[in-house]
Amino acid sequence: RICVMLPKKQKKQKEEVFFPGIEKIHYEGPESNNPMAFKFYNAEETLHGRKMKDWLRFAVCFWHSWRGNGADIFGLAGTQERPWDCSNTMEGALQRVDVHFEFCQKLGIELYCFHDRDVAPEGATIEESENNFDKVADALAAKQRETGIGLLWGTPQLFSHARYMNGAATNPDPLVVCHAAAQVKKCLEVTKRLGGANFVLWGGRDGYQCLLNTDYKQELHNYATFLRATANYAKEIGFTGQLLLEPKPREPMAHQYN
Repeated sequence: RICVMLPKKQKKQKEEVFFPGIEKIHYEGPESNNPMAFKFYNAEETLHGRKMKDWLRFAVCFWHSWRGNGADIFGLAGTQERPWDCSNTMEGALQRVDVHFEFCQKLGIELYCFHDRDVAPEGATIEESENNFDKVADALAAKQRETGIGLLWGTPQLFSHARYMNGAATNPDPLVVCHAAAQVKKCLEVTKRLGGANFVLWGGRDGYQCLLNTDYKQELHNYATFLRATANYAKEIGFTGQLLLEPKPREPMAHQYN
């Protein structure tokens, strides 16, 4: 993969060079032959008393847009090359913030969402991870003020690290549960700070494949306790957005608790 970082001075002089030659995408109607135009989505059109953009609250997802690399389960390491993507470095994470907001502006999309590990690299310790997250959150907050683009929701990434192989909130190892709790706590704080409208929990690893090796009653109790603690902390810090659970059957656990 090619990795090219722009010098700081050049970056400041040319803030919108990540998608050169592409202007803001406009609505041109169904008869348009322009591949870079909306044909049916007209953000400002009013339908039943509300603008289309308020009915259809599209958000640019950080993970699909900037962190997926086109890999598949059969061994391809990745098929997407992005010259401005420098993987899990802090410099790359901060540059992706600029890329992201330019993309949102050119699409005319006013909302975005992220996992914590999408926007900031995980450190060697919880403290280092949180410091990384805070630095990127500063950049996100600045871009939100500059562009008017808002955060639809934030969510902790509790599934791809090896520690979460057997679950996060329902992991049999108390140390892993504590790590998950610290991650949720910090992500909730940052989501509140950025004005997020929602906070999402996806328990993709919290579930079971077979009841023969699962204490179902105990794990359900542990999961409920974790969710209650999250809701209580949201109230404690004054987060007024919605708390959402995202169920996805068989991805990857055969039977998910949420």
